[in-house]
Amino acid sequence: MRLIRKIWLMVLLVPPFWGEAQELAYNGDPDVSFFTARTLAFDGNRNVARDTLCHILTKYPDYTDVRSLLASTYSWDGDYDKARSHFNRITSVERENKEVWVATIKNEIYAENYYLALGLANKAVSFLENDIDIIALQARTLALVKKGKQETPKPTEFTPSNDTLTAARGLKNGVKISNSFEIFDVVYDPMIYSSISYGRETGAGLVIPKINYSNRFQTHGLQYELDFYPKFSKTFYGYLNYGYSNAPIFPDHRVGAELYANLPKSLEASLGMRFLDFNTSKAQIYTGSIGLYSGNYYFSLRPYLTPQPNGNMSFSGNLLMRKYLRDGYNYLGINFGMGYSPELKQLRDDEELLAETLLFIESQRLGMEYQFTAKNSPNIYKASLGVNRQELVFDSGKFTWSISAGISYEIKF
Repeated sequence: MRLIRKIWLMVLLVPPFWGEAQELAYNGDPDVSFFTARTLAFDGNRNVARDTLCHILTKYPDYTDVRSLLASTYSWDGDYDKARSHFNRITSVERENKEVWVATIKNEIYAENYYLALGLANKAVSFLENDIDIIALQARTLALVKKGKQETPKPTEFTPSNDTLTAARGLKNGVKISNSFEIFDVVYDPMIYSSISYGRETGAGLVIPKINYSNRFQTHGLQYELDFYPKFSKTFYGYLNYGYSNAPIFPDHRVGAELYANLPKSLEASLGMRFLDFNTSKAQIYTGSIGLYSGNYYFSLRPYLTPQPNGNMSFSGNLLMRKYLRDGYNYLGINFGMGYSPELKQLRDDEELLAETLLFIESQRLGMEYQFTAKNSPNIYKASLGVNRQELVFDSGKFTWSISAGISYEIKF
């Protein structure tokens, strides 16, 4: 009897709770609810307005005006990080929405992130080239950066927002210094890699001359490189590379070319090749990539195909994932690679330096990276840490483990 009573009690109690849960799901008119929330927001009842807006988004997550108003209410109340996350989600998809770009840029001005505001303004101009309001806002943010003026205007207007992932900060030059090392558990001595480069943004695209230094197997070497990223249109840009060295630990000549395309739905794709000319052989590598920007996240998959001397084709691939923080210069990343590595970390077999053999050596790689800038400074810091498992050149099927670490510092001006 007691069991029957408990069952009946549960039956009687469940409908009210079920009805309450049903009420949690949004089933109203989103347009009416939006205008109601907007009125509440303008009247100062922002918490109530946010509850309504969040309720609408549970069923209509792509309702731009709703998400933009929600972001704006956070910005008005000084919660710039929350506002940024919602603005990011919109501008990563809607790249020509003027009102949202304006709100996004002003959010960073209110937060006194003037370099980020300028980067966003530059990005907005690239999508809305002849818009007078956007150009004026770009000039305003540039003035704030140059003068260091601490302007914190109070937002009063409603602006119905952040593709910061590739936004430039408006600075044309950069000098970068990088250092890294790799330590092996067996056979190989530590390897050292260093480089210094100068980047210059020109009307034709970014140009980066670079000098690489390496010390491996008690052998020093220098390599001279030039990278060029030409701009063809809003949709297409390229990558061209040439490197030269007379050191045995580098290829004599290195050539690279790739064409990138910005696609709809926040996608990016590329197709290219690398050519490596060694003393005793040549290697040609075919590569490409597919990338996706999703909110504050970026995902990229890059395969490599390398013809072998015996007529077979070796394959390797790399998967990169990044979470962007304040802007496109601040992020956490992780990358995983496997297969036959196309990266050259030249090895030795007894006294013979095997510059090209690593193209056909099996390996797996896991790496982490953290890039950041100081507040109100354009200079960029980066740290990386990786673990590698690599086949021994002279003992096929057996592997060595290594740990790599690196730091870099770039001065922007």
